[in-house]
Amino acid sequence: MAAAASGFAASLPRSSAERITSYSFSTSLHSQIRIPYRPLQTRTLRGGPALNPRCEMGFENSVQTVNIGSRSFSSSALELLKTSAADRYTKERSSIAVIGLNVHTAPVEIREKLAIPEAQWSQAIRELCALNHIEEAAVLSTCNRMEIYVVALSQHRGVKEVTEWMSKVSGVPVSELCKHRVLLYNKDATQHLFEVAAGLDSLVLGEGQILAQVKHVVKVGQGVPGFDRKISGLFKHAITVGKRVRSETNIASGSVSVSSAAVELALMKLPEPSYATARVLVIGAGKMGKLVIKHLVAKGCTKMVIVNRSEERVAALREELKDVEIIYRPLSDMLACAAEADVIFTSTASETPLFLKEHVQTLPSVSPELGNRLFIDISVPRNVEPCISDLEAATVYNVDDLKEVVAAHKEDRLRKAMEAQTIITEESNKFEAWKDSLETVPTIKKFRAYAERIRASEVEKCLSKMGDDISKKQKKAIYDLSMGIVNKLLHGPMEHLRCDGSDNRALSEILENMRALNRMFDLETDTSLLEEKVRAKVERTQR
Repeated sequence: MAAAASGFAASLPRSSAERITSYSFSTSLHSQIRIPYRPLQTRTLRGGPALNPRCEMGFENSVQTVNIGSRSFSSSALELLKTSAADRYTKERSSIAVIGLNVHTAPVEIREKLAIPEAQWSQAIRELCALNHIEEAAVLSTCNRMEIYVVALSQHRGVKEVTEWMSKVSGVPVSELCKHRVLLYNKDATQHLFEVAAGLDSLVLGEGQILAQVKHVVKVGQGVPGFDRKISGLFKHAITVGKRVRSETNIASGSVSVSSAAVELALMKLPEPSYATARVLVIGAGKMGKLVIKHLVAKGCTKMVIVNRSEERVAALREELKDVEIIYRPLSDMLACAAEADVIFTSTASETPLFLKEHVQTLPSVSPELGNRLFIDISVPRNVEPCISDLEAATVYNVDDLKEVVAAHKEDRLRKAMEAQTIITEESNKFEAWKDSLETVPTIKKFRAYAERIRASEVEKCLSKMGDDISKKQKKAIYDLSMGIVNKLLHGPMEHLRCDGSDNRALSEILENMRALNRMFDLETDTSLLEEKVRAKVERTQR
């Protein structure tokens, strides 16, 4: 969706595309809010046609890259980077970017190929951060999206590397990924994650499970090299946004989850007289399955069969829902249970289909008043083979089919989303102020070190002049006096180098203060940020 908007902007004349524009996503089911974005530029390769605007990688044949992952990397290669045509990359600031697919841009058959199981998130972060131009990374993989958030040392090269990595691990060609890809940078990427955490970008507006999934990204990322200050700060701030939106608006009221929409879809497809008599089977008693069960109960279901690997979770549900007849069956009995069910919900983490066409075609038909056996598959990757719908006696629905339920509440979705946007804009500005203030951290550290060197030197001179007769108490008094003087002198400059969004000072003023200190005290912070980080990556690789 957002990628399509960027592609539209890239086709504009240069003077038009340089402006920040607003585009109404009228075709999106998650909102119709006018969201600002910064358009991408189309670039023409030497001797070739322009790239697809949504697949723009920003590289040139004449640019010579440096392979940081190689242990043979040397300082001479770094000098080549500085003096070559790639020098413009050493002058750009690192960028936050999101590259991925979601329910609004890609069908489930594409998304399921890119889904990354939770157990592999840490490994994915390590692999991404081993790429030459990626400094930090996080993976958000759910049934509705697979998005990678990165801090890229070079914006276009970083995106190119991540897209190629996604293609490699999924088997989906780069050209196909670019057709469906969401690609946003900096403030647009920040706002996108905040909307995701708030439930605005979900298929079911305001659904609460996505916030829990964002929290889980932080939990899994703790201690993983590459899940560092900016990306960690971004996701923690997104959690704050999600909580504020849910507490200060009524976005979470009503039917607000994929599981609840799945139950609503089943009711829409069942003949009304059969609501009370339909035999229900739920495969999987994890988070999604548990929500399906609770929504079924809320809609009046009093008996169901649950197939799960172990009975422990089912027993807990039975204890919680004492008025409902819940029958447990092991996974080995799945097909036998399916033969006796009219409606089957699947929500497991299996990476291969549980129901194949040859399985289902041998099942007995359901009663004539029900028509077909319904499979409601809300798993990604899918648990039910889609070709089962070719059978006359079965109909399969997946997460993409939930749009039919969502469309029924379109006006209410828009109103609730507008309420949340004010909070998201406010928090986005706060995060950008915090992120931009990090640019002054090297200057703050060097200025403190500069003052500390002077203080320590002068205290040592003072103590040497006083001789050996000075007591420990007197030494401590001199030390405390020197520290007090330095801290008071540093307080003013430090305050003018910080930007936390709580005052009206512009970032340009903060950065000008930083440059002034650099000049006055010769702090030597003019070394390019990319050069320093490239050196750091080389050192880590050579250990």
